[in-house]
Amino acid sequence: MKRLNLGRFAINAFIAILALFILGPIVWLALHAFTSGWTYPHLYPNGITLQWWSKVFLDSALKTAIRNSLLISPIVVLLSMVICLPAAYAAGRMNYFGRKTFMVGIFSANSFPKIGLFAAIATLYYALNLMGTIMGVIIVQLLGTIIYMTWIPAAAFAAVPKNLEEAARDAGASKFTVFRTITLRMAMPGILVAIVMSFLASFDEAQGTYLVGAPNIYTMPTEMYSLVQNYPIQVAAVFSLLLALPSVLLLGLARKHIMGGQLAEGFQLK
Repeated sequence: MKRLNLGRFAINAFIAILALFILGPIVWLALHAFTSGWTYPHLYPNGITLQWWSKVFLDSALKTAIRNSLLISPIVVLLSMVICLPAAYAAGRMNYFGRKTFMVGIFSANSFPKIGLFAAIATLYYALNLMGTIMGVIIVQLLGTIIYMTWIPAAAFAAVPKNLEEAARDAGASKFTVFRTITLRMAMPGILVAIVMSFLASFDEAQGTYLVGAPNIYTMPTEMYSLVQNYPIQVAAVFSLLLALPSVLLLGLARKHIMGGQLAEGFQLK
């Protein structure tokens, strides 16, 4: 009994420490986002205010960064869907030569630090006049979504039973009807997870965006570089909360599918 209680205590202590490391920074940001000031050794803030929120939304540079992030990320996701979903369908439903090599190649390309890739891309961008342009930023962010938009939907398409498609075809349904009503519908949870992960990858991408976008195009993650140096700490706290908000909302909406195994299944090569 003592050993059981000791094990339970250790598990609870580990969970508490983990929660502290995960939720602690968010609580710290939330407290500073609404305080007029909070300096050592005072235990309580000097006052409560909303002035830092209004400063974020009235500052032209910060508003532009927010607008760029909310504009670029959906475009990146749409382009990623157009490019990757046909490849994901082929990888999931067809057994062609080099399929596993293709999938492993996509995965391995994202397994190494990307700064070297971004430096090489910058050299190409200078030749194509894409430095400091929205199109250049979109292409860089698109690279980070390919793995999610290919691997996860491929597993979702592969999980659709072929006998259901064959039965629908035998009943007289056209290929498009079978794809729309059976294949796509059953694969949709995995595709939704891929969309969420691709959006977050695009929304949070900073290195490549800063390298090819600055000084003309700034998004919320890249604006944080100057924010922590040139603005009060409360403004940085507000901006950090706004940056984390899409991740929290989207992961909350997709939690059922992510916890259901679609994300893990997407990285199982079959």
